Amino acid sequence: MRRREETRKVRIGTIEMGGSPRPLVQSMCSVKTSRKEEVLGQLLRCKELGADLMRLSVLDEEDARAFSFLSKESGLPLVADIHFDYRLALLALDEGASAVRINPGNIGGKDRAEMVVESARRHRAAIRIGANSGSIPKELEEKSPKVRAEALLSSISPYVSLLESLDFHDIVLSLKGSDVRETVEAYRLAAEKYPYPLHLGITEAGPMETSLVRSAAGLAPLLLDGIGDTVRISLTEPPEEEIKAASRLLHDLGLLPDYPTFISCPTCGRTEVDLLPLARRVRDYLEERRIPLTVAVMGCAVNGPGEARHADLALCGGKGRWALYRKGEHVLSFPEEEAYGRLLEAIDAYLAR
Repeated sequence: MRRREETRKVRIGTIEMGGSPRPLVQSMCSVKTSRKEEVLGQLLRCKELGADLMRLSVLDEEDARAFSFLSKESGLPLVADIHFDYRLALLALDEGASAVRINPGNIGGKDRAEMVVESARRHRAAIRIGANSGSIPKELEEKSPKVRAEALLSSISPYVSLLESLDFHDIVLSLKGSDVRETVEAYRLAAEKYPYPLHLGITEAGPMETSLVRSAAGLAPLLLDGIGDTVRISLTEPPEEEIKAASRLLHDLGLLPDYPTFISCPTCGRTEVDLLPLARRVRDYLEERRIPLTVAVMGCAVNGPGEARHADLALCGGKGRWALYRKGEHVLSFPEEEAYGRLLEAIDAYLAR
């Protein structure tokens, strides 16, 4: 299988996708694109959290015309998500979209696809060919994951061939199923067959708790095998949560080094502090600022000091009090109500060093 470092480099606005060991992080705005100020707010928050590019839905002409404003004000490469109407792809490209995503099942005939290709060539934009579970013929829906994966790949192959016949190669592929094994198999087949960057995701994965497990189960094996040039973790949540989830996954797989490592214990009967609210607050502080430290928040004296040895900074709780550790060495102790403020002071001091 072709690893991500070996995939073709495709320029999307100011960035390149493919040919790199680090997959790019992306999400999709959840507000109608023509509501420009609201969308811009989402784009800027996602950018701050680590988004490399973002996708926007294009339902009508107003949405397509919003790209000129949004691309300029956000500074992010923006992908126009097109269904059914090829003319919206042409307009979005004219208005500054860095790429368009088209679905082979509904974009129309060859002549329309050719017009999109020529526009993308003229604007030096990329085309993402995206298939999902809805692209699989009904008669194959009850077949094995391998058969469905082959059907996913078959659904995009004619369109890849069409673009190649037009000497267009700035192509990104996605084959997202809602079934983990089907998706993994489809991407492995694509990595064998095509040299183009692959956009990874599990489609229709569900709310936070469900999707995090399902997405990690499907994406981690591919990413560890060197497959996947960009990642979206699809959540029934705001896009900011998708960016944080993708960043966490890539960081835990060793693919995003400059990102916080946050550790907290699962709690048990030994816990004598209110750990969970503090742990969430500390994690959010680190991730919102992308502070590349290892920080632990542990709830008892049994596991706490041991984990503290591996952390840059750690809080260990017990009997309504907390102890602060730096690189495994005890620094000071204080009442529970001072814990968050004391840790933030310690983070600032550590970074200043």
